[in-house]
Amino acid sequence: MAAQLAAVECGSPVRVAGRVESMGGLTVNTVGLALPVGSMCKLTSSTGQTSIAEVIGFHRERAILMPLGESSSIAPGDTVENVMSAPLVQCSAQLLGRVIDGLGQPIDDKGALPLGEPRRIDSRGTPPLARPPIREPISTGIRAVDALLTCGLGQRMAIFSGPGIGKSTLVSSIARSSSADVCVVALVGERGREVQEFLDKGLGAAGMCRCVVVVSTSEQSPLLCVRAAKVAATVAEYFRDQGKNVLLVVDSLTRLCHAQRQIGLAAHEPPATRGYPPSVFAMLPRILERACTSATGSITAFYSVLVEGDEFSEPISDAVRGVADGHLWLSRALATKGHFPAIDVQHSISRVRESIVSDRQLQMARRVLGLLSVYDDIKDLVAVGAYVPGVNLEYDLAVQSRDKILEFLQQDVSSHFTLEQSLNDLRALCVGIEHLEQKLRK
Repeated sequence: MAAQLAAVECGSPVRVAGRVESMGGLTVNTVGLALPVGSMCKLTSSTGQTSIAEVIGFHRERAILMPLGESSSIAPGDTVENVMSAPLVQCSAQLLGRVIDGLGQPIDDKGALPLGEPRRIDSRGTPPLARPPIREPISTGIRAVDALLTCGLGQRMAIFSGPGIGKSTLVSSIARSSSADVCVVALVGERGREVQEFLDKGLGAAGMCRCVVVVSTSEQSPLLCVRAAKVAATVAEYFRDQGKNVLLVVDSLTRLCHAQRQIGLAAHEPPATRGYPPSVFAMLPRILERACTSATGSITAFYSVLVEGDEFSEPISDAVRGVADGHLWLSRALATKGHFPAIDVQHSISRVRESIVSDRQLQMARRVLGLLSVYDDIKDLVAVGAYVPGVNLEYDLAVQSRDKILEFLQQDVSSHFTLEQSLNDLRALCVGIEHLEQKLRK
């Protein structure tokens, strides 16, 4: 009943009408339109053309609207009337295998979607005391992640990457290969040419069967970009409430923040950190906190973050890292060597790993990461030929085991590993390291 009551609450039983006064940039200023922020409105021109807009702010008696579509037909004096007081999306099991836009409408030429359960896209998520602890691992299909940076059901992970390092390829591999029951993918501000490529090559026919893809391309209104992320989170919450373990993938949070920046500046918010208005940093935790465990299911989320100039400490990265439960850092140095996935495991972290893996796995993971760290300490000596074997056992072990560790951390783009396979490979790697250590001690 909660969803039905929310739908009634979001309805507009009373007609509220105003008129267009002026338009500048991305916004339309109206008078006589007493509606709250977030309300959906219909603009009707003198020629009968209509367009949909959302209230993003107000100043004194003037409401500020931003159109969701084409605004070329809007003229002074056009009629504006309310449609609903809050945005909704229809959720049902028929969404599986479909591609929808930021309004929840299908764009895959497979016909209309049946009416389902109406849900508000701006919900606040599960209360903190209603979230069970994260205790079970989830398989991502990526051996380096599952073995060394194990993720749990209900965890939020960020993927930090510069351009051209393999972020989208890694995201599509996780979406296709994870052990989750349902996958919801949000392509926010995506290039139009890459959408079909993601569907065909990234997910494939087998992956699409259990996926819902929400798309907003780069030329669309920034409102649709923000709505796409919220719609994806809402759909994920629907399937979680049906008892499913859901994987939510958002690519990318950076473009989502850029869209919110345009909205905030258009609503006359003051720019704060590097031109981002406060609403951007208020939106991020609301989006990320919607992924969590509940009494019925879980939402495990991966959010890609495109870092500017490969700078790890820029504002969006800092804000996301402070809210997420861990992160994967993609290295350009590894990517240029053909190392896929280009995950720098030493600078990545899973904050729930210790709670969901055995003591033996934790010991093996720390051993492998420790040897990589030791090699980094002496790599300059190795590069210039100043490294002398036989002086330090740990140095010798790090140098001689490095090739095996790098081989373990790589996999083909088309391959995926179950959680059990990843753990077996980690055991085999550590057994080899132990034998090598015994040999070096003699």
